[in-house]
Amino acid sequence: MTYSHAELIANPGLLGAVRGLARRLRATYNDNPRIARLLSAHQKWLLTQAGMALNLEAGPRGFTVAQFRELVTLNGVASRNTVQNYLDQLEIYRYVEKVGAASVRPRRYRATAISEQTMLMWLIANLAALDALDDGSRAAEMMARPQLMALVQPRAARACLADKDWVEPPARVGAFLWTEAGALVMDEFISRIDDAHSQSDRIDIGFVDARALAADFMMSRTHLQRLLNKAAEQGSMGWHDDSLRSGMWFSRDFLDEYRTWQAIKFKYVNDAFLWAKEQADDAAFADVSETS
Repeated sequence: MTYSHAELIANPGLLGAVRGLARRLRATYNDNPRIARLLSAHQKWLLTQAGMALNLEAGPRGFTVAQFRELVTLNGVASRNTVQNYLDQLEIYRYVEKVGAASVRPRRYRATAISEQTMLMWLIANLAALDALDDGSRAAEMMARPQLMALVQPRAARACLADKDWVEPPARVGAFLWTEAGALVMDEFISRIDDAHSQSDRIDIGFVDARALAADFMMSRTHLQRLLNKAAEQGSMGWHDDSLRSGMWFSRDFLDEYRTWQAIKFKYVNDAFLWAKEQADDAAFADVSETS
């Protein structure tokens, strides 16, 4: 089923879908914290998606640093130096590897198996969130046909990279997402929302232990507390009373702002999945016709 951005926003199940995705991604972090952090800040998310798109498009031959730089600088995602530093970091952790002999220029890179598997699971998680809107079977189809990722991910990633509204989140959302591990913090808060359909202006998310959460996400407690204080000043969230030991609330308008932004990505992932299925089915039909 296709959706426009407006249709996604109007869908009463969108809040539940966003919450379900947050819970899946939160669980993914628990399983493999280091690789999950590649999607834990918005710039890293953009770089990771861009790099994987080039990787899947290039195949075994690999992609070049120049190709990577062109894609991300064209869309204002990062500087040229940031791209090289990011690739160096990925290589250290063995999430990418160089292709061919060291003497060959230009140097080419390809993602390792764990990186591709993690991206597949990310896609499945997003497709499962879309399934929650219409009782669909996208996630099951992707699991049954993982080869579709080679078509789905590059198309969705390039669409997101080309959309300024996705690249530049709303200011209050960006206050979290542009920081290291900020997306993990947002996933934690969103995953706590049980009354997603409540009309209350303030939605309870329980007690937030900043010290424990910062340790869990390998970030500075001072930095996390600063994020929470800034969010409270902006009215995005806050404490039920003057004590930091009290429970916290998440504002309805901030949640609506976040889900509206997430709907941009959901639209592109859904569009890419439907397009990829059509391309794969057409190719399969052509192969059968040629052998008949």
